[in-house]
Amino acid sequence: MMPLMQRIAQRARQLETDTVHFLADMVRIPSFSSKEEAVVQRIEEEMRRRGFDEVRVDGMGNVVGRIGSGPRVIAFDAHVDTVEPGRMDLWRTDPFDPVIDGGAIHGRGTVDQEGGMASMVTAGRIIQELDLASALTVLFVGSVQEEDSDGLCWQYLIEREGIRPELVVITEPTGLALYRGQRGRMEIEVAAKGLSSHGSAPERGENAVYKIARIALELEKLNQELGDDAFLGKGSLTVSQARSSSPSLCAVPDQAWLYIDRRLTVGETEEVALEQVRQAAARAGVPEATVTVPMYDTPSYKGAVYAAPKFYPSWVLSEGSPHLKLAVEAYRGVLEREPEIGKWTFSTNGVAISGRHGIPCIGMGPGHEELAH
Repeated sequence: MMPLMQRIAQRARQLETDTVHFLADMVRIPSFSSKEEAVVQRIEEEMRRRGFDEVRVDGMGNVVGRIGSGPRVIAFDAHVDTVEPGRMDLWRTDPFDPVIDGGAIHGRGTVDQEGGMASMVTAGRIIQELDLASALTVLFVGSVQEEDSDGLCWQYLIEREGIRPELVVITEPTGLALYRGQRGRMEIEVAAKGLSSHGSAPERGENAVYKIARIALELEKLNQELGDDAFLGKGSLTVSQARSSSPSLCAVPDQAWLYIDRRLTVGETEEVALEQVRQAAARAGVPEATVTVPMYDTPSYKGAVYAAPKFYPSWVLSEGSPHLKLAVEAYRGVLEREPEIGKWTFSTNGVAISGRHGIPCIGMGPGHEELAH
């Protein structure tokens, strides 16, 4: 009989057309964050059709398929929301009319991340057919709202649904490399108050824009001084938005704000990052500026609100992890080549699964990271 790893690879090739057709179906269904209901229904239908032991949609709207009922639990994850298509004139093809050409499929979500979802359902089908889950419970999660708030879906699954696998495979795009970590991120808002006066007599007021501008220049310097890590790389900071308010365009602004995108490397905690910004404000001569982490509280398509701060910690699976060792062995057996081991530049649901809750994660997915979004 053909060795198991070769049988898996052979069956995956045989099911390639089914996988592509399912992916194309998902691409045809716009599924922006908080608007994923139709694509979740299509995934639920496909899982049932392919013989999953159980398929359900949780209170937040995540679709969860199960194969097996053994004591050891592992999970696969793909977020099923996508970003908006942007300017339609920049697309060579209609983003919601998938095109298959030269071994690739083009359309919104193919890379980020419905390609992972399609591959997961095929994997579940193979696991079922070859009876590979006799000692396992294998969960296949199509998660929602990831593009708006990384990991929120898994915070709900872990904290409300009580799901705690011993390993989660994240199918974000890796170009079929194995990834074992990512920098974290957080969003920070800085607010400065001034005193309004008529624009003809600015000396009577206190311009909040000048205050916030001085803080922005200190933040530019701070970016050069942030921590570094041999694997994950350097922490970073950029001001992504500046705004102000005043009674009119002929008045001194009385309030101004900066919005910050902060990427966190190993050892950079929420409080460390906030204190660095407070110190930058103090160096700018604005020690009274307020520095806060915004909350994400957008309802899911089911109307569920699971509010959480926009802080998403970094995570790393160690080089010596037994999970990584087993993944490398399986990779060699099925794909018959040595895997590249890497990390994501962007953020994934691993920020909650591993970063917040300490559950090991490993990444492998179709598509190339640089094509996400």
